[in-house]
Amino acid sequence: MIRFWGMPFPTRMVVIQLANGDLWLHSPVAASPDLVVEVAAMGPVRHLIAPNWVHYAFLPEWQALFPEATTWAAAGARERAARRRVRIRWDADLAIDPLPAWSGEIDMLEVKGHPRHREWVFLHRASRSLIVTDLVQALEPDRMTRREALIARLLAGTRPGGAMPRLMRLGFALSPGALGRAVRHMLDWRPERLIYAHGPLPTGPGEAALRAAFR
Repeated sequence: MIRFWGMPFPTRMVVIQLANGDLWLHSPVAASPDLVVEVAAMGPVRHLIAPNWVHYAFLPEWQALFPEATTWAAAGARERAARRRVRIRWDADLAIDPLPAWSGEIDMLEVKGHPRHREWVFLHRASRSLIVTDLVQALEPDRMTRREALIARLLAGTRPGGAMPRLMRLGFALSPGALGRAVRHMLDWRPERLIYAHGPLPTGPGEAALRAAFR
């Protein structure tokens, strides 16, 4: 659980085991002892992913535990971490040129068009899982205080099954074509499962959940 916009955000980490056994950690959460033991038992941690400009808070913990892992930065993450005085060793920027080590197993796309928010989304081919971070959210106002619930309904995504946050929609409204192209690209991947960082996940097919989230 982290706090953002003055309300609690339940936050999810995604772990992918690559074909060679290496682990790829998307948006790492707090490195509790039990979680670290569970992750380490799966294989060596080789990649730590900051998929957008705000999902980096717990990277220092994982870097200290797994110093051999490569830490990848989305656009804006380096600058925001520096402004917040969060000390992170950034090893590489997320990009498709040159192709990263996981190419062939994980497809990736940078979603642009927002004046501030740029986010990388990923498709794990083997499981047909589409991984986004903040572009889709499903916060639960019923589990919040009245004040928090009001903020959530006004600014965030509270639709069961996931939706783009209202505040983020306003930013993308300035460049709807870029967002539309990105959503069509994700639909072309034909995902069977949609995974996002905040809130309960949809139980239905991934492609249908994706269409509903961006309708």
